[in-house]
Amino acid sequence: MRERDIEIYLRDEVKKIKGRAYKFESPGNAGVPDRLVILPGGRVYFVELKAPGKKSRPLQIAQQKKIASLGCEVLEIDSLQGVDEFIAKVCEGK
Repeated sequence: MRERDIEIYLRDEVKKIKGRAYKFESPGNAGVPDRLVILPGGRVYFVELKAPGKKSRPLQIAQQKKIASLGCEVLEIDSLQGVDEFIAKVCEGK
């Protein structure tokens, strides 16, 4: 399974629950999470996607900490099951 496959699955599953999973790029800020997930009700999540078993690099971890320090939720997902768990979690919190 490739990271790209998980990213596509996340995008499609978020769309099913009426949300958006925008590709997040921030010029001059390397290491930001891959997707900005916005759900109904103003819920926002930054999601770093990885191939199974892979972990964030130190620069990515630093960016994740900066974002989290501002009160935003940052997640790392490395499997289709992880996407399913994220979707279940956010659907419970409606």
